This record gives sequence, structure tokens and C-alpha cells, in this order.
Amino acid sequence: MSTHKPEWTPKDGGTEFASHVMDGVTGGHDGLPQHAKTVTTRPRPRRRRLTIDDYVQGVLNQDRMVLARTITLIESNSPAHQEMAQAVLRQLLPHTGGSIRVGITGVPGVGKSTFIEALGCFLLEQGHRVAVLAVDPTSSVTKGSILGDKTRMEQLTRDVNAFIRPSPSSGTLGGVGRKSRETMLVCEAAGFDVLLIETVGVGQSETMVRSMVDFFLLLMLAGAGDELQGIKKGIMELADTLLINKADGDNLAPARLAKADYNRALHYLAPATDGWRTRAYTCSALTGEGIDKIWSIVQDFQQKTSESGVFAQRRKIQTVAWVYAMIEEHLKQRFFSHPEVVAAQPLVETSVLNGELTATMAVQMLLGKFEQ
Repeated sequence: MSTHKPEWTPKDGGTEFASHVMDGVTGGHDGLPQHAKTVTTRPRPRRRRLTIDDYVQGVLNQDRMVLARTITLIESNSPAHQEMAQAVLRQLLPHTGGSIRVGITGVPGVGKSTFIEALGCFLLEQGHRVAVLAVDPTSSVTKGSILGDKTRMEQLTRDVNAFIRPSPSSGTLGGVGRKSRETMLVCEAAGFDVLLIETVGVGQSETMVRSMVDFFLLLMLAGAGDELQGIKKGIMELADTLLINKADGDNLAPARLAKADYNRALHYLAPATDGWRTRAYTCSALTGEGIDKIWSIVQDFQQKTSESGVFAQRRKIQTVAWVYAMIEEHLKQRFFSHPEVVAAQPLVETSVLNGELTATMAVQMLLGKFEQ
């Protein structure tokens, strides 16, 4: 091992000022080994900023990269991005509406991801182009469940005729609703003729998704407690079809019993769609049994409701309802961001907690601040 002293070493300096180089390692004129020299790398080129026409033509040409960037533009909360996104959507609007929109919900563990992949792969084999949108308004902290769903749909992720996209939570159902609806329009403009909208969260998200889809599918499990609990009634009333998943192996017989129980219960419930009778069926996403059957039910639903005019009428009602939902969301945002309201909130809340103000008086006081 050789020793090298830099030029700045004091005259009486000892070996503590020396740098040691292992034998066999050659150095440059600066005393550093060749492999330790700084390597200059080229700066990564910046992505080209897209124009409105770039976004529109990219989506219409089914460019997946531009499609993803368009959805990212829609999801942005920047006022400038939102203005640009609306300009893009305005041009894409004539190319939308050509898909069947299927909402899929169910309790955690029911097998939604496995079912969606099985159905999606079946649809790809039939020549369809499938977009999967996951809606999760409840995951405001980790947002991990959406990404987990995407990684589990490995076959769909790899197919060029499939597109999987989560809708990030904005902390409000309204924020998710706007982004999800506009993402649906972009996917339709990109030529996807089947949209599968999955609800990851539970609770109000089912009602929200029901308001943006044509056909609503509720996945259920057999043997998970009382199948006819009243807590499930509200969701059952939204569904166009109930599907008992995991009907295979030892669970096949319980699934068939659950199907009969659900059909008896559905007999007493009003149908979710005029002219359509909601019924329960069984399937196994694991084996693929019953997947073709459920798709034939969706097609039958589309045909019958289209002939009766219910299909087109539902979409019109949904569009108008969307307008008013957006108005409510914008008014809510303006109210809570108003400087006078923000300043008065702490004092008003404290007064309510101390019993000095009733809830009605607090509302009137805050609205007064907003209207100033």
C-alpha cells in the first residue's frame, strides 16, 4: 500500500496527513482512483408540455401515455389545469357516450379485484376494450387499497386493450365524483367500450357510483352471517343484479342457498331500474364459472332498457344531477374558504360547545359572514 501526502501538508506533518492507496489501484494526477472520479451525467430531458390539441388528438388516437396525462390534468386541483382540462373535455364530448358503464361494489374480502380481472379478461377475449376505474373516497390517508387492486390485476395491466386507473380521494365525495365522471368521458373518447367502476370504499360511495353508471352489480358472499340483514337492504335496493361470488368447492352449496334467500328477499323490494327485475346469481371468479352468464345479463339489461328508453333517460337524469352536485360542491368550497367565515369559525364553534349558541344560530351567524 502506497502513501501520498497532499501539497498542503505542513513541513513537519506526519502520516496523519497522508492518504493511502491500495496497491494495484491507479490514480490520476489529483491522487484519486480513476473509479472515484466524478462522472458527469446528462440532465434528464423534461417532458414536452402538451397543448389542448395535443391532449385531444392523443386521446382520440388512443395514445395511452397521453390518455394518462389527460386524466392527471383532470385530477389536478390547480385552477389553470382545471381550465385547460375543461377545454379538452369540451372537444372530447362529441366522442363520448359509446360505452356501457358498469358499477361494481361489495364488502371487503368479497373478491372484487379477482372478479373484475376475470370479467375483464373475458371481455378482452370477446374483442372489447376495457377501462377499470377504482373509486375510493374513504382512503384519505394511505390510498393504498387502490394501488393494491391494480397490482392484483396483473393480466389486465399487461393487455394493451385494458386500462386501469384509480381515482384519488380529494377528501370529499364530490371531488371524487367530478374526477371519476370526467375520467369516464376521457376513456370513452379513447375508444373503451366497457367501463368497470369499482367502489373500494364503503358507505356513501355506493350511492355516488350508482349515480354515474348504467348497470350496478353487488357482489355478495355466502356464509358471512345473516344474508338478509337490514343493514344490506339499502345497498340491495341500488343493485340491478346480485352476484354471490366464490361459489366453488365446499362453498358451492352455501352459495346456492344464499342465492335462493336473496331472490326471495328481492321479490319484496322495488327494482332499481324501471322495467328490470333484480335477481341473484352465483359465480366463481377463481374458476371463471358464471362469468359469461353475468355478461349476458348486462347485455340483456342494455338491450331491454335501450328499447324502453330507460337507458337514455337515466343518463340524462344523471347528467343534470351531476350539474347540481357540482354547484353544491363549489358553493361548499367557496363558503369554507371565505376569509370572514374562516376567521369566525373558531369562535362560533367554541360558543356552540359552551352552550352559548344553538346550532341554528351558529349556521345563521356563519352564513351572515359569507353573505357580507
